[in-house]
Amino acid sequence: MVKTTERTAANLPLWVRGDTNAFFGFGVNVLVNVLTLTALCLGVVKLSSGDVFGTILPALGIALVAGNVYYTVLARRLARRENRTDVTALPYGPSVPHMFIVIFVIMLPIYLRTQDARQAWQAGVAWAFIIGVIVLIGAFVGPYIRRYAPRAALLGTLAGISITFISMNPAGQMWRMAWIALPVLALLLIGLLTDVRLPGNFPIGLAALLLGTAIGWIGGAMSVPDVSAAAGDIALGLPSLQLGLLFDGLSEMAPLLATAIPLGVYNFTEGMTNVESAATAGDNYNLRSVLLADGAGAIIGSALGSPFPPAVYVGHPGWKAAGGRSGYSMATGVVIAVLCFLGMFGLLATIFPTAAIVPILLYIGLLIGAQAFQATPRVHAAAVVAALIPNIAAWATGQMDNVLAAAGTSAAEVGDPALAGAGVVYDGLLVLGRGAILAGLVLGAVVVFIIDKRFTRAAIFAAVGSVLSFIGLIHGERIEWNANGQVALGYLFVAVVCGLFALAKIPPREPDPEERELDRQHGGSTAAARAPADASSPAEVSALSPAGSEATTGGR
Repeated sequence: MVKTTERTAANLPLWVRGDTNAFFGFGVNVLVNVLTLTALCLGVVKLSSGDVFGTILPALGIALVAGNVYYTVLARRLARRENRTDVTALPYGPSVPHMFIVIFVIMLPIYLRTQDARQAWQAGVAWAFIIGVIVLIGAFVGPYIRRYAPRAALLGTLAGISITFISMNPAGQMWRMAWIALPVLALLLIGLLTDVRLPGNFPIGLAALLLGTAIGWIGGAMSVPDVSAAAGDIALGLPSLQLGLLFDGLSEMAPLLATAIPLGVYNFTEGMTNVESAATAGDNYNLRSVLLADGAGAIIGSALGSPFPPAVYVGHPGWKAAGGRSGYSMATGVVIAVLCFLGMFGLLATIFPTAAIVPILLYIGLLIGAQAFQATPRVHAAAVVAALIPNIAAWATGQMDNVLAAAGTSAAEVGDPALAGAGVVYDGLLVLGRGAILAGLVLGAVVVFIIDKRFTRAAIFAAVGSVLSFIGLIHGERIEWNANGQVALGYLFVAVVCGLFALAKIPPREPDPEERELDRQHGGSTAAARAPADASSPAEVSALSPAGSEATTGGR
């Protein structure tokens, strides 16, 4: 339970000391991601530096500053409503999984086929627009999913994203230059996971970045000529409408829907889990307000020429633990936007070693992974792991595909028998990892309800998994009828098995004292998995669910 500080929220300060820590931590996080997507645009899709620095980054800057200012306002509104001064704004930036997906799944194949970077760009912009529309729709569907999905399933699938897509690549980059990265990570862990403070309460995020940068320059990892060359490329770029680019991409919309629909669902599911994560830390935001902002950000960015949908980030509990409140979010949006408008990211990449920047991503992964187990009952630990597994499979098959592509081949060319002979169960992992976020949510929920001996609910979630598999939203290569019938049949059989046990009217498992304490700390947030079997009215279910207080805590 979050304690209210003595200062009332009526005169809530715009900036507190903890915002400095959170700003440098989160700002570095977003900085890394923008540096990464800049490199992907230039190095993979071969877009011109003029298009990247003159259009894409300014468009992204507008979306980021608007979104972060919005979430700052939302945090301050929540603080005043609950008369608290410890409310932390939701972190917001370019969606990390999506920036790899739009480059490698949408834009790169078109570029390789046509050798036309602009055509690839317009497809990416159209794809981002479709993502935004689907997230807007999800704003009206997501709250109901959150209401009935147990916390272990929501946080488990979020932990799967953090451990794989957020943590593993940064970890690999760190160990390539461990002599720079590990001291940075150690300083971050000391400053953010303990009560130890630097002299003068110097911001730990800034200290870590400066330490890694100093080690990199002293050790010869950086080059002055590279900095001079990058400085010559600085130029002002202001955002402008790119509707022609967007409409040209939308003219061939049908092929984009196969990935846009499930990934749009992924976006609002991820947003849902991130809101749940914030609620776990004590800040209960209205899910619909969050998803409407995420969808609007993707649409605005695409209209200005950005193919990178922004989203609420994982990591709210980390920035809250670092002392961040409302100011860090707005400051991050404004600073990153200014850097985008000035085309500074080429220069920054030559000043700060990557190994000094990426440890903050690993820290976030550690924190969210730990939260999934700490904020759920120990008896539900198996459900958390079940929700993790599809994300691990998606990450693993992505790594396999990249390795095979680098060797000039593919899994299809190598063949399943050869891969199986090498001990690689590629085909099964590929199916498991498709639609990983939704798949993890379904699996985690089924396991929770089986553990709690609430077999009717387990059967309902299994049946939902069957439908989602049949139309390809999970475990399917594309959206189509009978996308993966054998998986759909498997979920259906699970529903039948659970339904038969439900007929036996076995008494549900009673929560132990530890679970009741978790409910008390997190506002009854684990009670959704233990709602009485006869709780059929919406009001009764709402009172027992993670979103039970949403109507009174939403940022409207």
